[in-house]
Amino acid sequence: MNTARRYLGSAGDQTAALAFGGIVTAATGATEEYDGTNWATSPGSLNTARFYISSAGTQTAALGFGGDVPPYTGATEEYDGATWTSSNNLNTARKSLAGAGTQTAALGFGGYTTTNVNATEEYDGTSWATNPGSLNTARSYLGGCGTQTSALAFGGYDTANTGVTEEYDGSTWTTSPGTLNTARNVLAGAGIQTAALAMGGYVTTALSATEEYDGSTWTSVNSLNTARFGLGGAGTQTAALGFGGSIPPNSAATEEWTGAGAPLTQTITVS
Repeated sequence: MNTARRYLGSAGDQTAALAFGGIVTAATGATEEYDGTNWATSPGSLNTARFYISSAGTQTAALGFGGDVPPYTGATEEYDGATWTSSNNLNTARKSLAGAGTQTAALGFGGYTTTNVNATEEYDGTSWATNPGSLNTARSYLGGCGTQTSALAFGGYDTANTGVTEEYDGSTWTTSPGTLNTARNVLAGAGIQTAALAMGGYVTTALSATEEYDGSTWTSVNSLNTARFGLGGAGTQTAALGFGGSIPPNSAATEEWTGAGAPLTQTITVS
């Protein structure tokens, strides 16, 4: 990445990702686009520079919401591939929440105000509506992925690091029997509810641990090359991207994940 940072927002996939916001030495609004090989700084910066920001969407249709300016904010912005435009704020201003879905059908859940939050809000492309289905475990600094009607929440911090995982069906959160093997906070996520990836995070130091979720169970797989927390995540369980974060210091490293069970094809020539 061009700007090393932590606690940033992320969107997109492995070959078309977006990084925005975060903290360098102070909150930043800088936005970068990844094409599968290189990062390019976008001329469009967030209108509200912030860190601990949450996100959803794709590289050309992203959503950034919440975060810490400081103080914590409910500011919501939409990115069209070049410019950020301010939209209606979250109903509950907060930082370190998780996000899922698309720019026109997003989900924001958890986070922190003066205490941990379990509130869930749905975005329709214009406004946020508070859903009566709250997280069973109020927490902040958690990971999230999936869609507005099929989301996954995992890890974070309640009164301590947690590995609790919850599934959302569009109205209700259900606690999964599968918990992360390594309870942690400020981790990154990728994928969907039934095929998710959790990477990095923090316990008492930066972690490289990576785990895959199959809809019921988390399995530890190959670790990140650079242990870090507060990183961005994008893509799918078999084609993910991890970038930025803190070791410490802040990192600009980018790593591509091809999946623990990805097939390998080789040609053998007999001499």
